[in-house]
This record gives sequence, C-alpha cells and structure tokens, in this order.
Amino acid sequence: MNRIEAKLTELELQCGPEQAETLETRLFELGAVSVELFDAGDEPLFEPPLGTHPLWSTLRIKALFSAPLQAELAAVALQAEVSDALDARTAAVPDQDWVRAGLAGLTRIHCGGDLWIVPSWEALPAVDAGVFVHLDPGLAFGTGTHPTTAMCLAALAEMPPVDQDVLDYGCGSGILAIAALKLGASHAWGVDIDPQALQATRLNAERNGIDAATLETAPAQDDPPAESFELVLANILAAPLVALAPILARAARPGARLLLAGLLDWQAEAVMAAYRADFDISIGAERDGWILLDGRRR
Repeated sequence: MNRIEAKLTELELQCGPEQAETLETRLFELGAVSVELFDAGDEPLFEPPLGTHPLWSTLRIKALFSAPLQAELAAVALQAEVSDALDARTAAVPDQDWVRAGLAGLTRIHCGGDLWIVPSWEALPAVDAGVFVHLDPGLAFGTGTHPTTAMCLAALAEMPPVDQDVLDYGCGSGILAIAALKLGASHAWGVDIDPQALQATRLNAERNGIDAATLETAPAQDDPPAESFELVLANILAAPLVALAPILARAARPGARLLLAGLLDWQAEAVMAAYRADFDISIGAERDGWILLDGRRR
C-alpha cells in the first residue's frame, strides 16, 4: 500500500552550520524518519570548490516523525541539550499518497525531433516515428527535466550521432549516452566519479535493451582513450568543465562535436576560454539562465 497511514509530524529547528551535523545525528537517534537542511536567510550558495560541502550561515532543519508525541519529545530533548535557542516548532503533515505525490509532474518528455523520455508509468506517445528512452527517477542525476539535460537532449535530437562513438563524461543516470545510442550512435563510454551513477547507467542501459559492450562504464580516474570519440558530452558544473578541458580535448577525434552543460550564463566565457585552444566553441542554447556550449575539435 502506498499510503502512509501514520500521522506524520514535522519538527522544524533553526541552527548554525556548526550545529547541523550533531543535530541531524541526534534527530535520527530520537526517531526521525527523514531530516532535511534548508537555507534560513535567503543566502545563495554558488558553485563550491570540489570536495567541499559548505552550508548556509543560518539553517532550518526539518525532521519528519511518524507520531506527534515523538516529535514533541524530540523538541524538548534538543532544547534541553543545546544551549542556543533552536526555535523548535512542530506541525502535523497532511496525509497523502506519498508515492503518487513524488511522481506528480514527472511525465513523458518530448526532447525534440523523434526523441522522447518515457517513465515506466506512462504510455508511449502516439507518434508516427519515435525514439523512446525509458527512464525513471533514481539515485543519479538526469531524468530530462532539468534545463541542462533538456538542452543536451534537444541538441542530440536535432543532430543525431549516427554511427558515432560517444563519450558521456559525468554520465549520471546515463540518459545522454542512452539517448545517443537510441539515436544511432554505435558505441558509448559513460564516465562518472560516483559509483552509484555508474550502477544507474548500467541498469538504465539494460532496461533500454543496450548491452554492456555497447555502453561501457568507467570511473572518472580512468582517462578515456585518446582520439576515440566523435561526440563528447559533459553535463557537470563549470569548475569541473574547466579542469577537464585537457582530458576531453585529448579524447575527441579531429572534427568531433563537443556539448558542454551545467554552467550558468555568467560562467560561459570562462568555460569557453578553457576550450578555445582545441575547439571552435560558442553558445548553442540557453534555458532559464543555463547555457549549452557547442563546439568542434580542430
């Protein structure tokens, strides 16, 4: 049964970043079923350096408990344990079908041309010609809804990589590599720093009828083979894209297409500058402040 019958109660606290880890651990010890951190002061966190996990200067912590009494007792315990005022509040959470709510708004996506992303609970669209990627939300980034992924998919649909070898660096769910293969690419290599992403890519490939020999996966520390790819994709973030410029340039064959995403409009010039020594590169698309860069290997 999808509906959670217990009356969930939310406990909300305010704290500083130095308290966050301790409070999160303590909330789980006190019976919380989930804990989330939020910005309490409208303080944006721009792209952090790799390997860092900065927090806002003031946070709100929201913890869910399966019973009102648990939440109330947790609030009392934490107020007694922590010297600073936590501004603790509890509130009942309306009962609903949580699985259905989580899937709300996730539907099939027309990416452009013949390409569609179709989750398992949706029927195939009634179209004369269609290329369908079957993908559900999972552990890794990439369902086609974010502007960065959507722009990459639209670029692939507009110019399908027929008979090409493809490198998807930062593959996440594998959506771009799988879409490229469905559009006619001959072979793809998915690379990611996260082992869960590599696992998600392999599972999604299998679900789409793509075998491990056609879509290979590798950890990011394994350099892609030199001059092996006619299409190089990287939907990551601006700073890693700049750092990866030598690796992606070495992997691309002369004349290879380069698609870079995951950067904001004010970051485009810095990323393009990192690639101009090896690529003719320009802005290919823009959505909601996000930029897609499109280039060719010289």
